[in-house]
Amino acid sequence: GRIVTPAPGSLLQRGDLVFGAAGTSPFAGGALAEFTIADKDNVVRVPDGVSLLDAAAVPIAGLTAYQTIVPRVKKGDHIFINGGSGGTGVFGIQIAKAVGCHVTTSCSTPNVELCRSLGADVVVDYRKGSVAEALKANGILFDHIVDNVGSDDMELYWKCHEFTKPGAVYILIAGSPSLSGLVENVKMKFLPGFLGGGQRKLEGFFTSKKAADLTQIGVWMAEGKVKAVIDSKFSFEEAPKAFERLRTGRSRGKIVVDVASETYEKSWSG
Repeated sequence: GRIVTPAPGSLLQRGDLVFGAAGTSPFAGGALAEFTIADKDNVVRVPDGVSLLDAAAVPIAGLTAYQTIVPRVKKGDHIFINGGSGGTGVFGIQIAKAVGCHVTTSCSTPNVELCRSLGADVVVDYRKGSVAEALKANGILFDHIVDNVGSDDMELYWKCHEFTKPGAVYILIAGSPSLSGLVENVKMKFLPGFLGGGQRKLEGFFTSKKAADLTQIGVWMAEGKVKAVIDSKFSFEEAPKAFERLRTGRSRGKIVVDVASETYEKSWSG
């Protein structure tokens, strides 16, 4: 959106086009509104050449992908991203490639070509069998794993020592809200390996709203190294339909609600 009233001490000015995270609470958003408040450190200018629609698709998925990958890998590392065609996964593939990683990802049959087009070196179709067994058969030992999917039985985590290097970290972004899923998470996190616990370090994740990370993603977008993948766009009045689409769990990339871009572009240009 556009800055209407800059915060005291902010380098942003009235009229600047910005993207980032709205709201002032760490537990709630606030972007689904015609006017909103944002912390001055949570938004940055939209780079030249990047559309507002694409910029709007970045948070929080782009930040999550960035923070679970960039600080934890180096050029040449092998990374596996479970769930490459969702909102976080599409950014994860591109960001991992931007920093020089070899990327393996998983998705369903209809999304294989999408993941390849984003730069994935190897794509595992989970509809054809166990992802864990496919990774083991591929023979790649991964330096890092990001799981955007999770599952009740968490087979991928329990078997990840068979296809990761010692010292690899397994980051679980998504997880099952069921009781069995909770029990599995407790076992994975706290039960020692010699008592039947996991053999690789498991970490949960909470995204931080960092201007520097947003800026770097914006630079990559302007350079053409990272792009937003838009599954669908809804008007402000259609917002409930956007949430219905989100609940299906079948989106390819990001779902965007266009609050009033045409109205406000006309008002500012006029």
